[in-house]
Amino acid sequence: MPAKDIYHDAVKNALIKDGWAILADPYIIEYEDDNFFADLLAEKTLLAEQ
Repeated sequence: MPAKDIYHDAVKNALIKDGWAILADPYIIEYEDDNFFADLLAEKTLLAEQ
């Protein structure tokens, strides 16, 4: 697994403060016999305004 860079925690905290949900840290993508690594898996729910 790759090492986290110096900005990882700052970006993660900024996303959380902005209302994002961190779903995986790190996010491992498995495809056939290969593994790929992403720093984060995050989502933000958009709410409809009336």
